[in-house]
Amino acid sequence: MLNKVPEVTIYFWIIKILCTTVGETAADYLNETLHFGLINTSYIMSVLLIAVLFFQFRARRYVPSIYWLAVVLISVVGTLITDNLTDRLGVPLETSTIVFSIILAVTFAVWFAIERTLSMHSIVTIRREAFYWLAILFTFALGTAAGDLSAEKFNLGYLTSVFIFAALIAFVTVVHFGFKAYLGAEHKRMSSNAVLAFWLAYILTRPLGASIGDYLSQSRSDGGLGLGTVVTSAIFLTSIFVCVMYLALTKKDVTAVVTQTSE
Repeated sequence: MLNKVPEVTIYFWIIKILCTTVGETAADYLNETLHFGLINTSYIMSVLLIAVLFFQFRARRYVPSIYWLAVVLISVVGTLITDNLTDRLGVPLETSTIVFSIILAVTFAVWFAIERTLSMHSIVTIRREAFYWLAILFTFALGTAAGDLSAEKFNLGYLTSVFIFAALIAFVTVVHFGFKAYLGAEHKRMSSNAVLAFWLAYILTRPLGASIGDYLSQSRSDGGLGLGTVVTSAIFLTSIFVCVMYLALTKKDVTAVVTQTSE
């Protein structure tokens, strides 16, 4: 197969943050505004995710519309996993943050032990793609728990949480490019530093997006702007659609290097 995921460009990170924001607001919209409840919302979104992942796995190359729809849905499902643990089962946010951190670390460890790489540029087999989506699911669950822990349990507020996670992402970016310049041209693309920086940023964009979503949608009395989940979700879904259509037409996020391998 060709590489099944997009090139990591500025477009990738913009859409990723938009998707994480939608994951937070859409879950709240279905659960609270439409009164589906956590269980029904979880069932519906899980079925939709499985259906989209079926087409994603069947594709032999990266297809922007399918890939990013899967990211949006897995963002919602990841949010719902944490919400079910917190709201229905009473699991403390500190516990779920630690547990998901461990599960994600184990996922990466097993993935690397079997495939010897965690690179975004190597998703060219069904097995690697399975590890990839499993890791993404846990990053969303972990990010939801960490974002809620920061904004609500520690009472830092949504806007403060936005700045905290944005600062952490900026720190990871600066360190990454510092190492990139130090290592030299031959290591710029596939170094372990680049892989580590990517996954750290991927994890941190989840609580960043969730905090942005909560800040925009929650009422002013709760520290938000009061736009509501409907308006916030509509704004970000429209933005995602425009960005994905642009990438589908321009192919600016198609990986330049094609790697072929057998399972």
